[in-house]
Amino acid sequence: MGTITRNIAHNLTTGLGGVGGVNFRNIIINGDMSIAQRATSKASITTDGYYTCDRWNLGIGSFGTWRQSQESDGPAGTGLTNALKMDCTTAQGSPAASSSMLLEYSIEGQHLQEICQGTANAKQTTLSFWHKHTKTGINTVELLDADNNNAVSGSYTQSVSNTWEKATITFPAHTSGAYGNDNARSLRIRFAIAKGTDLTSGTLATTWQTSITNANRHAGQVNNADSTSNNFIITGVQYEIGATATDFEHVPNEITLGRCYRYFFKLQGTGAYMNFGMTATSGTNSLMFMTLPTAMRNTPTISSSGTFSSNVPYSGSYENTTGGPSIGDFGGNLARVTFTTSTSYSAGLNGRILLLAQATGFIAFDAEL
Repeated sequence: MGTITRNIAHNLTTGLGGVGGVNFRNIIINGDMSIAQRATSKASITTDGYYTCDRWNLGIGSFGTWRQSQESDGPAGTGLTNALKMDCTTAQGSPAASSSMLLEYSIEGQHLQEICQGTANAKQTTLSFWHKHTKTGINTVELLDADNNNAVSGSYTQSVSNTWEKATITFPAHTSGAYGNDNARSLRIRFAIAKGTDLTSGTLATTWQTSITNANRHAGQVNNADSTSNNFIITGVQYEIGATATDFEHVPNEITLGRCYRYFFKLQGTGAYMNFGMTATSGTNSLMFMTLPTAMRNTPTISSSGTFSSNVPYSGSYENTTGGPSIGDFGGNLARVTFTTSTSYSAGLNGRILLLAQATGFIAFDAEL
């Protein structure tokens, strides 16, 4: 799914607690790569960032140039119809020893409490996913405990080039170091794409390391960046409690989208608009109280591009914004956003509309981990 171009005028339910037969046993949001608010394709990537599929961050340091895309692809008979693809466009066959490239998914501590980590009742967890890489051989995945600086790794093998295969990795219970019960990042699931020798020269750490040895974190990892023929593709990512992988839990698209809005929301395209519950003005500074689709994880950063127009409904006139936006107070799903408009408004106006006037125009709120 691409950027949102329709009117978002109501709150979406997140579906937490189960709906329509979905129990949310999968801790991963958007593991089927169905939501891509930022873009469906991004070329010439050489630096870290969120580029296409929501919740999936790329970490890259001196490992060539890549194109990332949301692809209409998936393993037959699974119901998975989208995938995240990394396509190498400039190879790096001789990386520096400290170089690293990975796909990462971060999880809030309050979403991990049922694992009971740091207690005598700590539980095993299982990560399963589908992969279709060009280069055959061993790849690694690391769980990095961001609260306690502990880590454990697992491995999987691409046996046949450019063929969908399923991986299942069970990680041991960890009785040391509880996850914080808050909205901060506690766990990072890191899919290695390529690593330098500083991170591959040891023995893979398949038990929890409370004192991390870098050489053991990704031992055996192949270099998926060594040829411009290489693709690295994944989908159907599921992280769940227990020692057994269950079938991928399909969640209705609108529920996944609503859950993604907790971390990122983007409105884009000619004619796309949002209503404001209240507007107060001071000269050409228009203070707009925007109701977002759902409560975000924390106070977001705001970015925008293009031309915006704001008006009072039914007044028959629009005034272009000439500066901003910037975000002020924020609570739940209510944000106070300041724009500069081309003319002054009288104080106390209500019911303003913000209208995007260009196809490439957007306003985005980012509360990613």
